Amino acid sequence: MDFLFDYGLFLAKIATVVIAIVSILVIAKSLKGHHTAKGELEVTDLSEQYKNTVHQLESHLFDKPLLKARDKADKKAEKEKHKARQSEVKKAAKEGDLSHSREPRLFVLDFHGSLDAREVTSLREEVTAILAVAMEGDEVLLRLETGGGMVHGYGLASSQLDRLKAAGIKLTISVDKVAASGGYMMACVADKIISAPFAVVGSIGVIAQLPNFNKLLKKNDIEFEQITAGEFKRTLTMFGENTDKAREKFQTEIEETHGLFKDFIAVHRPDLDLEKVATGEHWFGKQALDLGLVDEIGTSDDFITHACKDRDVLQVRYVQRKKLAEKLAGATGDAADNLLLKWISRGQRPIV
Repeated sequence: MDFLFDYGLFLAKIATVVIAIVSILVIAKSLKGHHTAKGELEVTDLSEQYKNTVHQLESHLFDKPLLKARDKADKKAEKEKHKARQSEVKKAAKEGDLSHSREPRLFVLDFHGSLDAREVTSLREEVTAILAVAMEGDEVLLRLETGGGMVHGYGLASSQLDRLKAAGIKLTISVDKVAASGGYMMACVADKIISAPFAVVGSIGVIAQLPNFNKLLKKNDIEFEQITAGEFKRTLTMFGENTDKAREKFQTEIEETHGLFKDFIAVHRPDLDLEKVATGEHWFGKQALDLGLVDEIGTSDDFITHACKDRDVLQVRYVQRKKLAEKLAGATGDAADNLLLKWISRGQRPIV
């Protein structure tokens, strides 16, 4: 009897594994078949969300007759506002002036940057979409959160934000947690930078570090060969024996990159004392305000809540469609990013 029970349990486990594998294959095939587009734009009305939240809470605080009377008054005011607005739109249409065909809006973007700044793929789509519909008076708020990463990736991300500036659209960047190194490269493009009191800002510097296993290879009688064309095609290496000349060249390249970084910031925030802030150090929000790295202390929540009271606020997100294999690879990449960032930060000043 026990044998039959154990055998039945074994078959049940096998069936579960088979069903799971088949399900994964079916889902993967389905994703492959339907995802012909690279992605799609998602637009969320944050002002409507804010109003619904307020109404939901007020329903528990005030009695129904009062709420009913106020809703009636609000509807009347909204109707009159809509009527006046329609009159303005008709007048603008007759004159052929589309710039006044709607009220100004605030577009909200998010950038949570990884080491290689791969999020720039979505950012460029979001910026392009906004530029296609932007009118006079529209503004953009970017909620930025990143500790920086590869120079070329964050350089491209900064260039995307520059597209908004070139089109005359006011850009505000809010730093709730961190905008350091490449993150500050992006932030400095803004017309205004808002920082939470304990957000980490700055780190205007360049770092490159790598282990060298040459002694370990020699100890185990393992030879390493590297063939290059061009004296400085490769400077420092992980497996070869590094020379003082290679170290000097690598240091020169780092210094040149730092110089370009400082020049970029000088263009966008000319009043900054770069000799004082471009030391690679980071500061908290209130300290950054005193140094001129940011313009105001606050959070993105404060900015959005205030905007919701007198204008439409739309969150714009470009969501990339990914196959199952890409999702798994993305999760693995994020884990590797976190591990690498922890390794890079070893030996640096700890933050809380």
